[in-house]
Amino acid sequence: MATVSPSWAYTLHLPHDPRAPRVARHTLRTVLATHGMAGLLDTAELLASELVTNAHRYSAEPYTLRLRALEEPVRLRLSVWDANPHIPAPFRGAAAPSPREDDERGRGLQLVQRCADNWGAYELQGGLHGRPGKLLWVECGR
Repeated sequence: MATVSPSWAYTLHLPHDPRAPRVARHTLRTVLATHGMAGLLDTAELLASELVTNAHRYSAEPYTLRLRALEEPVRLRLSVWDANPHIPAPFRGAAAPSPREDDERGRGLQLVQRCADNWGAYELQGGLHGRPGKLLWVECGR
């Protein structure tokens, strides 16, 4: 009898298209529902949406979303690769800058800091797909 491992990973390559973040969110919902992790959906969707939207906004090239289940304890790791090598403040160990009250942007990375259980970043010289860039990752659990 075959057993199914609770560990899995999916990689979604996204074009530099304004509709790509929506495709990423739909894919995330489907994957989490399929693997019985719908309890993570609200937090995971917020985190993925912020990272994928920033990849689209600050990079002029395609980007990649990777979803991976981690055991012990059960949690989800979301990773986003893009071709822009700049690592934003919270992923460098600094606090995200506080936006002014009338700013229309700048709150997303604060949400990441508050909602993710863990996060980190890697600068990629040889990069994914042979191009330099960065990989940002976040984790959320039950």
